[in-house]
Amino acid sequence: MARRGRKEKALSRPGRGRGPAAGGEGEGRSAHGAPDPCITPHPSHALHGPLPSPGAREGIHAPHLYSGPLYAGLTVGILGGSFNPAHAGHRHISLFALKALGLDRVWWMVSPQNPLKSASGMASLAERLAEARAVAAHPRIEVTAIETALGTRFTADTLAKLQRRFPKTRFVWLMGADNLRQIPRWKLWTRIFDSVAVAVFARPTYSLSALSGKAAQRFTRRRVSVSGVKGLARRRRPAWAFLRNPLHPASATAIRQARAAGS
Repeated sequence: MARRGRKEKALSRPGRGRGPAAGGEGEGRSAHGAPDPCITPHPSHALHGPLPSPGAREGIHAPHLYSGPLYAGLTVGILGGSFNPAHAGHRHISLFALKALGLDRVWWMVSPQNPLKSASGMASLAERLAEARAVAAHPRIEVTAIETALGTRFTADTLAKLQRRFPKTRFVWLMGADNLRQIPRWKLWTRIFDSVAVAVFARPTYSLSALSGKAAQRFTRRRVSVSGVKGLARRRRPAWAFLRNPLHPASATAIRQARAAGS
C-alpha cells in the first residue's frame, strides 16, 4: 500500500491551464480481444505509458482508473468515438467546447470497437490512440482508452462507471448533431441524458434533422439556451444544449477513402 501511495503522489493534479477553448462517433465501447499492451489499470501507469515525474508538464498523462482525485472539482467534456482516424475537426470542436462550455479538460475517449460500426476497415486501437495524440496536440485535450480498463461496451454503462471512479468531477457528454439524430439507437440512451449534461455541436447537413428528431423532441423542455451553456455541467439533469459552432469540413470517412485511394 505504501508503494502505491508513493506512485500516486508522483502525479500532478491537472491544472485548469490556459488556451483557447465533438461530437463523438457514436455508441461504442468495450474491450474486444486482447487489451492493448500499453493499457493497464495499475496506478503506476497512464493508459499510454509511465506517469510523468514530479514537476512534469501538466496534462500529458491520460485519465485512468486511479486518477479520480486528480480531476476532483474539474469540469470535463467527453468526446467519445472510434477516431478512425482522429482529424482536425475533432480538435476544432474540442477547442470550441473548452471555451464555450468553460471546460477544464476534454477527453477523447477512443472506443475499442463501436457496436454500431463494422470492424472491417477499423484501425487497431493502438494506431488510433497514437494518431489521436498526434492530432490533439493540446495540453487540455487528453486521449484515453479508459473503457478498456472499465470493461464497458455502451456509453450509458461507461458514464455510470466513470461517475463512480470520478465522483467529484463534472462531466459533459460532447457529440455532433449526427449522433443526436441517431442516439435513440443506443442502449439505455435516455439514461445518458439523465446522468450527465449533453452538449450537441452543429455538423454539416445534420443539424435540422437532429433538432426535429426523437431525442431532441423528448427533451425539448430541458434544452438550455446558448446564453446558459457556461453553466451547463452544473444544471439539474437532464440538461442539454445545441451549439452553433463554426463548421469544419473534415470527415473521417473521407480521410479513410483518400488514404485507400492513395495506397
